[in-house]
Amino acid sequence: MTGQRSITETEKLVQGRLGGIAIRHEQMAVVANIHRAAAAVRQHLENSVLRDVDLTWTGFVVLWVIWIWGESESRQVAEEAGISKGTLTGVSRTLVSRGLIARSEHAGDRRLVLLGLTPRGEELMRRVFPDFNAEEAFVAERLTPEECLTTADALRRIVRQVEEHGEERRLRLLGGARPAPRRSGRRPKA
Repeated sequence: MTGQRSITETEKLVQGRLGGIAIRHEQMAVVANIHRAAAAVRQHLENSVLRDVDLTWTGFVVLWVIWIWGESESRQVAEEAGISKGTLTGVSRTLVSRGLIARSEHAGDRRLVLLGLTPRGEELMRRVFPDFNAEEAFVAERLTPEECLTTADALRRIVRQVEEHGEERRLRLLGGARPAPRRSGRRPKA
């Protein structure tokens, strides 16, 4: 998380706290810094480029997925955006109300919903993405072009590891049971 303490201070505190515990420090540092980097980048982009066009990170990602893939079934959009179908429902309602995407029924199965960009949504993405990309360049400014490619490749390998072996690993860790359904922050009343 980005906050008052620098990444260097945080890493020193972690080492002090966990120094005596048998853990894989290098791998922990990779995952922790992926999280910190993602949070810092997301916050920067939300507070700069996306704020100017009144978009959240999630709203932008949904627009991006539809812009790149074209009209798509809602569950595919949710999966590509890395969000739940419930989250997509709320985000898509907002984007529909702003005239950026349109919802339609699937011709072959009326239970399925298709999401596509409107001309206004297409224009917004064409206008915003160059500014978004300029901030991507700003964020990666301390890396050489070669380091950018190396980092992107390393991150792709991490994603592939989880995509290809994550489900098997989860099942093994859970003794073959499926993960429990996610709960909201709400708890039943006593």
